[in-house]
Amino acid sequence: MDEPMVPKHMETLQTWCGASTDLGPLERLTNLLLVEGLTDLQQKQHDFVQIEVTRGVSHFSRKIPLDRLFLPLSKFSIPPRILVTIGVAGVGKSTLVRLFVHTWAKGETGKDFEFVLPLTFRELNTYDRLSGERLIRLASPHLTESSFLSVGTSRTLLILDGLDEFKTPLDFSDTVVCTDLQKEIQVDYLITNIIRGHLLREVCVWVTSRPAAAGQIPGGLVDRMTEIQGFGDAEIKGFLDHLLAENQNLSDGVRDHLKANRSLYTLCAVPSFCHVCGSAVGYVLKSADCPLDASALPRTLSEIYSHYFRMVLCGHGQVKQKETPRIEQAANNNSKKMMNCLGRLAFYGLIKRKYVFYEQDMKTYGVDLSSLHISLCSRLLLKEETPLSPVYYFPHLMFQEFLAATYYYASAKRALFDLFVESGMSWPKLGFLNHFKNALQRSLQSEDGHLDVFVRFLAGLLSPQVNKALSDWLLVRDEHQGYRSQVVSVLQGLLAVDQAVSCRTVNLVRCLHEIQQVEIATHLEEALKTESLAGKLTPANLSALAYLLQTSEVCCEEANLSSCLSHHTLQSLLSQLLYCSNLRLDNNRFKDSAMDLLGSVLSGKDCHIQKISLAENQIGNKGTKALARSLMVNRSLLALDLRNNSIGPQGAKALADSLKINQCLLSLNLQKNGVGPQGSKKLAEALKKNWGLKELILSGNCVGDAGAAALAEGLKVNHTLLTLDLQSNSISDVGVTALMRALCSNRGLISLNLRENSISKEGACEIARALRANGTLRNLDLAANLLHDEGAQAIALALRENQALTSLHLQWNFLQSRAARALSQALQSNQSLASLDLQENALGDEGLAALASALKGNATLTDLYLQVAMVGESGARALAEALMTNRSLATLDLRGNAIGLAGAKAMAGALKVNGALRRVNLQENALGLDGGICIATALSGSHGLTYVNLQGNQIGESGAKVIADTIRANAPECVVEI
Repeated sequence: MDEPMVPKHMETLQTWCGASTDLGPLERLTNLLLVEGLTDLQQKQHDFVQIEVTRGVSHFSRKIPLDRLFLPLSKFSIPPRILVTIGVAGVGKSTLVRLFVHTWAKGETGKDFEFVLPLTFRELNTYDRLSGERLIRLASPHLTESSFLSVGTSRTLLILDGLDEFKTPLDFSDTVVCTDLQKEIQVDYLITNIIRGHLLREVCVWVTSRPAAAGQIPGGLVDRMTEIQGFGDAEIKGFLDHLLAENQNLSDGVRDHLKANRSLYTLCAVPSFCHVCGSAVGYVLKSADCPLDASALPRTLSEIYSHYFRMVLCGHGQVKQKETPRIEQAANNNSKKMMNCLGRLAFYGLIKRKYVFYEQDMKTYGVDLSSLHISLCSRLLLKEETPLSPVYYFPHLMFQEFLAATYYYASAKRALFDLFVESGMSWPKLGFLNHFKNALQRSLQSEDGHLDVFVRFLAGLLSPQVNKALSDWLLVRDEHQGYRSQVVSVLQGLLAVDQAVSCRTVNLVRCLHEIQQVEIATHLEEALKTESLAGKLTPANLSALAYLLQTSEVCCEEANLSSCLSHHTLQSLLSQLLYCSNLRLDNNRFKDSAMDLLGSVLSGKDCHIQKISLAENQIGNKGTKALARSLMVNRSLLALDLRNNSIGPQGAKALADSLKINQCLLSLNLQKNGVGPQGSKKLAEALKKNWGLKELILSGNCVGDAGAAALAEGLKVNHTLLTLDLQSNSISDVGVTALMRALCSNRGLISLNLRENSISKEGACEIARALRANGTLRNLDLAANLLHDEGAQAIALALRENQALTSLHLQWNFLQSRAARALSQALQSNQSLASLDLQENALGDEGLAALASALKGNATLTDLYLQVAMVGESGARALAEALMTNRSLATLDLRGNAIGLAGAKAMAGALKVNGALRRVNLQENALGLDGGICIATALSGSHGLTYVNLQGNQIGESGAKVIADTIRANAPECVVEI
C-alpha cells in the first residue's frame, strides 16, 4: 500500500461520515441479528406492516457484535465475502454504515481491512455506465495507481448502502458477464458481476437494504445476512427523554400516551417514526392552554403526521397564540402550489417505487427549489450532493406517503381521469368516491402492500381531527363531512366479502381506524374479553379479529380463540395466526383435517408462535402426525398442549420422532390421550436423544408398569427433563421401582408427579432409597396412593438424610398417627422441606400433636395442609402452642376438621403472637359464632394475614359481617371468606 495515502483515506472517510462524530446512542447497532434469509412477510409486505404484524418483536435469532460482523463464526468457517444487512425504512441502516466507517477510521473495528470503500446507491444512480476501476475511484478518488492496485490484493471492504434506492432492479438471471476491471458497463450489471465474483473477487462486499429490495440478491450468493434491531422499551424512553430534554414531565406524558395506544407505540421501534411521533404528541401537549383529555391527543398515523406537518409549518416551539399569523403567512397561494407539487412528486414517485429524485424530476413536477420554505426544505425534502448532481429525497418513507395522500385527496375531487395513469389517458373517473375506490382496489391488488400506508393516510384525511389540524392549509374546513360516511360504507362493503384474511384486508380495518370508525373492532374486543366470540365471526369480524390480534392488549399475553372457530374460519385466519406468540385454540372440535392447516402455519419460516394449546379438539393420530411433521422444522414453538385428545400410541410415536430432531420445544402436554405403554416407550426413546424438552405431562394415559419402566430407561440417559407428570397411570410398585432406580443416577429431574397410582409400602421403600441417593428432585407428589403408615415411615427416614426435596404431597394415603410421628422426627432434622401435604389422612389429635412438636424447632416448613385429618380440640391446642414459637409457617390449612370453640380459642391466642402466618383456612371446623369472634378479636389489631377462611362454621350473616370487618380493620387488603 502507498503509505502516504492512508492518512488521506482516513480523512476522506471522516468527512464522508459527516462533520459531527457524535452519532448518538447506538448500542442496538453494535449488536445485529443473524438471520437465515428473508421471510415471506419481509418480501411481500410494507415495512411498517411487518412491524405491526409482529408487534415489533424480532424473530428468534442469534446476535452478532458489529466488530465480529466480517469474521468467521467458528474456527472451521471462512470470512464471508457477500454480506447483506436488512432493516425497515428509518431503522438506521445508513447510520450503521457511518458508525462502522467512523470506528474503522479510528482503528476500533474491522481491523482486518486495509481499505474501506463506502458508496451509496444514491450516488450510483447518477451514472449510467461504470467500470470496476471507476467504482473504486468514486469511493476513494485520492487513491494513486499503486494504491489502487493494492485494493485487489489487500483485505478490502466495499460498502454499498441503500439497495432499495437503486433506480434499476438487479437481475441476476440476465447479467452480461464481465471480468475486465477497466471495461465500462451498465451500473446494475457492474453490481451483479461484483456480487457474483466476476469482478473484485477478493473484495468483501457489504450491502444494506430494506427487506423487500434485498430479495433481488439470490440467497445462494449471500454468505451472511443480518438485521438491524429496532428500539426496545428502554431505548424508546431514552430517545424521548433526549428529544424532549427540556421538559421531563412532557417526555413522560408523551410516553404514557403512546403506551396507551399500542399501534403507535409498536411503530416507535423505528427511530425515525419515534422522532415524528414524539415531536407531534409533544407539540400538541406543549401548545395546549390547559391539560388535554387523552381523546384530544393524536391516536392514529394520520393524526400524528397532520400534527407534525402543522408543527413544521408553524415553527417548532411556537406557543399556540403565536401560531395563527405564522400559518396565515405560510398558507399563501405560492406555498400551496409548492405543497401540491411536492405531493405530486411524492405520489408518482410512490406508485413508481421511486424514492430518490433529481433536478429533472423537480422540473417535471413543478417543484421550485428556490421557493421552498426553509423549514420545509430542511424537514420535508432533503438534499444530498453527489459527484455529478444533487439528489433529493423525503426524510422518511411515511413523509412521502402522507404527502402523496394529500395530493391524491385534493386531486380526486376534480380529476376526470384515473390519477394512477400519469399520462391522463384512461377511462373517465368522476367524483372523489370513485377515485377513492380506485386507490383501494390498487392497494388490494398490490402483491407487496406498498400502497397500504398510502390508502391509510387517504382514509385518515377524512377524520374530523385531521381536518381540524390541517384546515385552511392542506384541507378545506369540514369538507370531510360530505365524503366520510360514503367511504365508511365502501370499506365495510369490502370487508363483508367472504375471503381469506390477509394483510390487505386487515389494512381495510386500519383504514376504518384512521377514519375514527372503530365500532366493529370495539365490539369484537369486548367479545374477546368475555370469551363470547362463538357465532360472531362474520367475514368482516374475522378481519377485525386479525387486527385485534396485532393491536389489542387483550391478545398481548394470550390470544384466546377457544370454542369459537370452525374449520372454515381457521382457514380464513390462518396467515394471521403466524404472528401470535401465545395461541389458545381449545375446544374448537377441529379434528384431524384442521391439523394440516395448523401444521403449515407451524412449518412457516415466519412463524412466531411460542405456545399453542389445542386441548379438546378431537385430534387423532392422523392430525398429530401433521403437527409432528411441522415440529421437524419449527424453531419457535416452546410449548405444545394437546390435553384431552385421542392421539393414541401412533400419535405419540410421531411426536417422539419429531422430538429426536426438534430441540426447541420445552413443554409437551399429552394428558388423557390414550398414549399407553407403547406410546410411552416411543417417547422414552426420544428422551434419550432430546436435550431440549423440560416438561413432559403424561397424566391419565394408561402408561402402566411397562411404560413407566421404559420412561425410567430414558431418565437414565436424559438429564435435562425437569418435570415428569405420570398422574393416574395405573403404575404399581413394579413401575415405581424402575423409576426410582433411574432417579438414583438422574441429575436433572426436579418435579415428579405419581399421584393417583397404585404405589404401596413396597414401592415407598424404593422411593426412600432414591431420595437418599438423589440430590436434585425438589417436588414429589404421591397423593392418592396406598402407602399406609409403613410407606410414610420409610420416606420419613429418608428425609432425615435428603436435603433437596422442598415439596411432598402425601394426601389420601391411609396415613395415621404413626406416619405423623415419623414425619415429625424427620422435620426436626430436615432443612429443605418447605411444603407438606397430609390432607385426607386420619392423623388424629395424636398425629397432629407429634407434628406440632416438630414445628417448634423447624425453621424451613412454610406450607402445611391438614384438611380432613380428624383433628379435634386437643390437636388444635398442640398446634396453637407450636405456633407461639414457630416463625416460618406461612400457610396453614385445617379445613374439614372439628377443632370447635376450644380449638378456636387456642388458635386465637396463637394468632395474637404469631407474625409469620399469611394464609389460614379454618373452614368447616364447628367454630360457631363464638369461635369466629375469638378469631376476629385476636386479629382486630395489626396482623400480617392476607387470607382467612371461616366458611361453613355456622356463624350467621350478621356475625359474619362484623367478624370480616374486624379482621380487615387494620389489614384492608386481607381477603376474608366467611
